[in-house]
Amino acid sequence: MINLLEHIVPSDFSDKIRLYDYIGQYFKSHIPSRKGLKKAISRGAILIDDQKASSGDWIKANQVITLLDLELNPPKAFPMKLEVVFEDDYLAIINKPAGISVSGNQYRTIQNALVDQIKLSTQIDALKWARPVHRLDNPTSGLLLIAKTATTLIALGNMFKDKSIEKRYEAIVIGSVAENGIVSAEIEGKSAVTHYEVMLEVKSLKNDTLTHLGLSPKTGRTHQIRIHLSGIGHAIMGDQQYGIEGQVYTEKGLFLAAVGLSFVHPNTCAPFEVKIPTPHKFTSLMEREQRRWNKYN
Repeated sequence: MINLLEHIVPSDFSDKIRLYDYIGQYFKSHIPSRKGLKKAISRGAILIDDQKASSGDWIKANQVITLLDLELNPPKAFPMKLEVVFEDDYLAIINKPAGISVSGNQYRTIQNALVDQIKLSTQIDALKWARPVHRLDNPTSGLLLIAKTATTLIALGNMFKDKSIEKRYEAIVIGSVAENGIVSAEIEGKSAVTHYEVMLEVKSLKNDTLTHLGLSPKTGRTHQIRIHLSGIGHAIMGDQQYGIEGQVYTEKGLFLAAVGLSFVHPNTCAPFEVKIPTPHKFTSLMEREQRRWNKYN
């Protein structure tokens, strides 16, 4: 068995809460649903201080909660070509296409597509198959970190928890965004902060104005960027969940992409940065909207 993730309960923790209600937020990258969490606990995949845990266990300060890999065989490979942006013996980074989930119960997932396309590590703690370290929403495209060893998986997971991995996104939003700014608004009762900067603005026949933004989330709440931008009146183009009815352009999906990652490589300990260009559909949309505006005005 391999330890996939490890969480240490803070020393000042004093809340009265049971394992089932506590641990989901920390293991979400590997167990996205409460149903999956319940199944993992019942299978013995979660330990508290090296002992098999149960859903009703009370959480106490300084406990070590571990997620184990109990799978003996890799999942069935999903035949989809992935763009591998970087790969070494410890980790890989792919450019996730929009419209596919990172993991879950369905067959068509990035996790299953990784099986045949990422080389197995030669390290002593090599995972049996490569594992995504974090998540991107189904409709979001862009850079996704993949671990190839147990040590890397834990190290990168801790970096995300400590907010030491810097993420850069780009989005096309509806309306004119006057200047750079910061959105600081709680999501489900938890603090959430997103920095944004204006990259380009064009006129649009349907939406009056579209703005291309660069975004740096400082926290990692579910749907954070989408919720924050919608909250300030600038929903992301193509966002059917948080957009305004009648303004949602759905033909090309969601115009949100993760375009940059910056962190310390867990093996070399050297600063590491990777970037990808702005997606073609972003530039194509902005050029087309400005061209149509010029033609009819």
